Amino acid sequence: MTTDTPRHILIIEDARDIAELVQLHLCDAGYQVDVAHDGRSGLDKALSKTYDLIVLDLMLPGLDGLEICRRLRSQPEYVLILMLTSKGTELDRVLGLELGADDYLTKPFSMHELLARVKALFRCAQAMQNGDKADCPGQEKNEPGIIRSGELVIETAKRKVSLAGRVLSLTAKEFDLLYQFACHPGRVYTRTQLLDGVWGLGYEGYEHTVNSHINRLRAKIEKDTAHPCYLQTVWGVGYKFRDSDS
Repeated sequence: MTTDTPRHILIIEDARDIAELVQLHLCDAGYQVDVAHDGRSGLDKALSKTYDLIVLDLMLPGLDGLEICRRLRSQPEYVLILMLTSKGTELDRVLGLELGADDYLTKPFSMHELLARVKALFRCAQAMQNGDKADCPGQEKNEPGIIRSGELVIETAKRKVSLAGRVLSLTAKEFDLLYQFACHPGRVYTRTQLLDGVWGLGYEGYEHTVNSHINRLRAKIEKDTAHPCYLQTVWGVGYKFRDSDS
């Protein structure tokens, strides 16, 4: 994903008025946009062409958004997914994030918010890509794109994490959060800083989201969650990844 070429976005949305409105605003913002109006044709398009982002409705004829998300995440190439849902239950949003969606918007939403979320996703992805080439403190000099800390190994380009040789199953946001920490070992982050850096705009007041993701991430990477080795709490401030010389 580079900044000097137009980014390609696929919209999979069966409500044609919403799809056309989203397409119009994304095109005006300089993106190249394709549209599909049902799940099966949307999945076919997503698999036949390289996209930087897929705007994916949850409720679709043919295949629903959750199934499409599941199938896309089984592919070797990673694509950003912004899920749209008109459902009011938190369970549907959680399922989407668990299956690998990078973010979600609940209908009805403003085009300003949609564009802000899209830009935040691209900004986060670009920062991660630049981190592969930068002098990341947590990255070993002789292994570009690989961060090692104890038994934990993060392969940034593949978005793959393993612990003691065992590959871990992380959601998109869990990986982004871990990467943010591991690239700056010893740096203390407040919940607000993590919300801004990992989730982007529009999440003010959702500090509990950080807490829940930290707890779930610890459950996957820590041998003893009561005495974490990697994701450490700095009481009264926030969290940090263990120092590089630990």
